[in-house]
Amino acid sequence: MRSINKKIKISAAATVMLMLLFTSCSKILQETPRSIYTPDFFNTEAGVTGGITSLYANLRNIYGNAYYYNTGETGTDEVTYAQSADQNFKVMDLSGQGDITSQTSRSDVLWNNSFGAINTASGVIENGSKAGVSPALVAEARFFRAFYYFQLVQTFGGVPLDLGSGVLKFNTNPVALSTRNTVPEVYTQAIFPDLDSAISDLPVNPRVIGGVTKTVARLYLAKAYLTYAWWLQNPNNIPTYPATDRKDPNGQTAQYYFQQAYDLATTAINDPGPYGLMPTFYDLHNGANDRNKEELLYADHTQLNELSNGASLTYGSGGGQDNFAGWMMTWNYTVITSSTSNTTWSPVGSVQRSATQPLGRPWTRMTPTIGAIENTFADKTNDSRYDGTFVTTYRGNWNLKGTGVTQTTLYNANNLPVQPGDAILTFLDQPNPSITYPSGAGNSNIGAGTLPGRSDFVIGPDGISRVVYPGLWKLGEYRTDNNGTLGQPNAASTRPFIIAYFSEFYFIGAEAAVMGATTQPGQSARDLINVIRARAGMWDYNNNGDSTLVEDNSAAMTAATPATITIDYILAERSREYFGDGSRWLDLVRTQQWANLASSYQIAGPNYGDHTPQTVTRNIQDYLYLRPIPIGQLNNMDMSAADLAAYQNPTYQ
Repeated sequence: MRSINKKIKISAAATVMLMLLFTSCSKILQETPRSIYTPDFFNTEAGVTGGITSLYANLRNIYGNAYYYNTGETGTDEVTYAQSADQNFKVMDLSGQGDITSQTSRSDVLWNNSFGAINTASGVIENGSKAGVSPALVAEARFFRAFYYFQLVQTFGGVPLDLGSGVLKFNTNPVALSTRNTVPEVYTQAIFPDLDSAISDLPVNPRVIGGVTKTVARLYLAKAYLTYAWWLQNPNNIPTYPATDRKDPNGQTAQYYFQQAYDLATTAINDPGPYGLMPTFYDLHNGANDRNKEELLYADHTQLNELSNGASLTYGSGGGQDNFAGWMMTWNYTVITSSTSNTTWSPVGSVQRSATQPLGRPWTRMTPTIGAIENTFADKTNDSRYDGTFVTTYRGNWNLKGTGVTQTTLYNANNLPVQPGDAILTFLDQPNPSITYPSGAGNSNIGAGTLPGRSDFVIGPDGISRVVYPGLWKLGEYRTDNNGTLGQPNAASTRPFIIAYFSEFYFIGAEAAVMGATTQPGQSARDLINVIRARAGMWDYNNNGDSTLVEDNSAAMTAATPATITIDYILAERSREYFGDGSRWLDLVRTQQWANLASSYQIAGPNYGDHTPQTVTRNIQDYLYLRPIPIGQLNNMDMSAADLAAYQNPTYQ
């Protein structure tokens, strides 16, 4: 089995990336460029450390990249494309705006950035012991090799284990041939053994801030067991590729792997090391608490300096290692106007672009569906996760330096006065038939309505559209250098992009239990889900009310949990917990519920003043459960037309 395309073989033999050289747990990043890796380089301690830290750096090429982020959300029950979307987003929606093909699929971001990292990890694993480094350090490379293969196999099906020098061997001689292994081979030869070894050798506490540990490896092994168990069971007869029997090479059943997933998840819950749940959902996602104990793995960024950030601190180009995923569900709130006069409407921008968590840089590429707002987050009173996920109140900030607005008081809905910090636009929690919407954009300039006696413009949850909708607070910008100004709202986010949470152990355990795993006392599917729901009922801040709110609704939340937990219920809870994190497509594909849950959605139109929900149908066919091999891979392999056709996932040919 040989590999691989020109892009990948360049990365495999001469990985050109910034190496994050972690120096101590009191520092985040210190980076030094390196242009090429060779076996001799990995024979030194500096080489091993450099190779491993480049694996952390490579996460930034994938996670936080908005085009890849889009592939995990657009086209699911959570998200559709927004008014300013281009074909990168529209084709993923599968609603007649274009087809997912090897040329249009942005899962190429994952493919093109994974094999170089896999090869680097193999170089460390194969040569690192000669440098005299600890097994724990080499175990970090084992984790990452398994991690990247796990992401690939979920997305594309079977992928090559031989990059040119043999199965799981470090390759320094790029070739232009490739053979894909089957899904069971990828799991049983690469993912499971590497993660087992990583769990044995990794420390309990991270070597560096954000470094992988036993707990992180346990999470990914539990997720891999769970995903593979579903693959073996294949309840909806979804095709796989390369074609192979749904049999485990070791003779184990799906039930065996569901049990392994449950056992590993509960082991980690009972022995969490330095990790655990944050006290509230708001605390988890508040930018001031980044790198907290619940965040197990992230693509790191920092405002300390551009080298460590991997991107500019003043202007994001929407590429490279920019963390610009959060821009996608940020609509153009800067269009909102209030008036300088209460007699004649004299418009002025009252909510201006600012580098703060509720605002940031607008791109209007993705929007939540009405179903997600109204149904997934139906309980907006007890459950804090709606308030801790979305921006539903846009507040005036015209008093900041650089806005050019000199008036202290402006006039807003119903010509009522507003001050800086007051609500200018509110997305209501529930539909309200008393809302008076204008014809077209109206005074607000965005088509927002009014309610008697309220100074804020309003939009009901049934009136969100492709152009005006609640923003995504949890991914919003957070910086400490604004200094009373609008700051640097055009820069990509300097926050870490979260890839994995400790809370996932509870969901993995619950899902495995629903699928038949034998449970331990006090850790049934309902027990595990109720830990998450109890935390969701804890409030210490009303985000969209911008005020302290100390409230314990955990009893109400757990009482409302169904007596019998189903997969659909777990998926709904996962959406409430992880909405907009970029993982929804993988959840729906793993459980084979994508077509069942996302075949239609509702959203209003693309124009200001559109508030009438439209039902849109998607054409989700079975072959779409795998993404296509990117055209760049196919174009750069020296293989016959028949072999290239056989390399591609079926129906994409």
